[in-house]
Amino acid sequence: MEILVVEDNHRVAELIKRGLEECGFNVTLVYDGVFGKKLALQQEFDLIITDIILPGINGLAFCKEIRERKPEMPIIMLTALGDTDDKVEGFNAGADDYMVKPFEMRELIVRIRSLLRRQQKSGPAPVGNHLRYADLEIDLSSKTVRRNSKNINLTPKEFKLLEYMVSNPERLLSRMEISEHVWDTHFDTGTNFIDVYINYIRKKVDKDFDKKLIHTRSGMGFILKCDL
Repeated sequence: MEILVVEDNHRVAELIKRGLEECGFNVTLVYDGVFGKKLALQQEFDLIITDIILPGINGLAFCKEIRERKPEMPIIMLTALGDTDDKVEGFNAGADDYMVKPFEMRELIVRIRSLLRRQQKSGPAPVGNHLRYADLEIDLSSKTVRRNSKNINLTPKEFKLLEYMVSNPERLLSRMEISEHVWDTHFDTGTNFIDVYINYIRKKVDKDFDKKLIHTRSGMGFILKCDL
């Protein structure tokens, strides 16, 4: 497995490289965003790890450009920026996972392997594959959402979160379950970013409609239901 690491701190970069190579991965190190983008687009990698604060272009811009050109590329952001807003910004830029420094190498390895397994299992959605609940419809092929014939624009993570909720209607979903299935992590993030994303999709899916679908159960989780 080929992994590209974009990290301007040489000591941290070498630490990551050594830890990944001990687990059998082949690692290419790059120390700035511009060269990282060039290499990521020119060569084939199975996964990318990037910092946010980088010379040239930052990790957010780097991630967005890679996501546009290689939409299926697994990307992990590994950065010292750990606030909820930072994580939301990272996911909105297209990151599949987000880890905060300082980190444990064994956790990074687990997350890498989890993303790679998911990548190997994933494939193109069947043409015409739809999910429906009430007047909400998700087209899994075109990644589009409509409610009562009105188009709803979602970011990739918002789409995945809504897709999971529509796949599990009228069932209480805990934050841990959502974290495991939507963000593919079994670790406590230490922030309320799941609540932030629930609020994002609630504003887009429910705001302009009398019948609300997304509900919060205080201290328990969230549920997709026509009425409570």
